[in-house]
Amino acid sequence: MSLAKAAPTSAQEFLLGAASLMDERGKQYDQPDGERSMGRAVRAFNAITGNNLSEPEGWLLLQVLKDVRQWQNPDKYHADSAEDCVAYAALKAEALARG
Repeated sequence: MSLAKAAPTSAQEFLLGAASLMDERGKQYDQPDGERSMGRAVRAFNAITGNNLSEPEGWLLLQVLKDVRQWQNPDKYHADSAEDCVAYAALKAEALARG
């Protein structure tokens, strides 16, 4: 008997799964609010490169990465990329709303 969770197929399942994924990442990385490392990652990237990437742009970059991975082989669905992309969209929206 498999205990594996079924992959989401509806928009609501993707949204709920993204929320769960963010909570789990928070537990893994010791952040009570969920995974919120992009601000630090962007500051480090900017210090190294001299660029001025914003936090929302960092989330957008990860979203684009997941979309590129998904579309590398459009005949093969990559659930991890699709699910992560939804979570990154929410994190990007949160960062944009904060200004």
